[in-house]
Amino acid sequence: MKSIEVVAAVIQHRGRIFATQRGYGEFKDGWEFPGGKIEPNETPQQALRREIKEELDTDIEVKDLIDTIDYDYPTFHLTMHCFWCTVKSGKLELLEHEDAKWLTKEELQSVDWLPADLELLPKIRETWE
Repeated sequence: MKSIEVVAAVIQHRGRIFATQRGYGEFKDGWEFPGGKIEPNETPQQALRREIKEELDTDIEVKDLIDTIDYDYPTFHLTMHCFWCTVKSGKLELLEHEDAKWLTKEELQSVDWLPADLELLPKIRETWE
């Protein structure tokens, strides 16, 4: 089975976190934390800053690792490194996603998360300040 290693940003602002809806590909319309694949010679933090700049035209500060999720999709194994992040500059423009929402802790279950992202929610609830 093919393995893919990615990073995901759990962007916090004023007691809410940012969720995006995929606008393309096999998982179109599913909700996720924004991010993407780690390129050769990149640290997870570098990859996350690059991906958020590419996808949302925003500069972020990458903070603590929340968790690393390993999830087996039908056609590949996903390893997803998930970090708390904040916006340094920019306004989170949707360049690749279909939609986005700011969610409170109570609203986390209000969107249809992709399976790997859903696995992260208990750890987010546990460590959310």
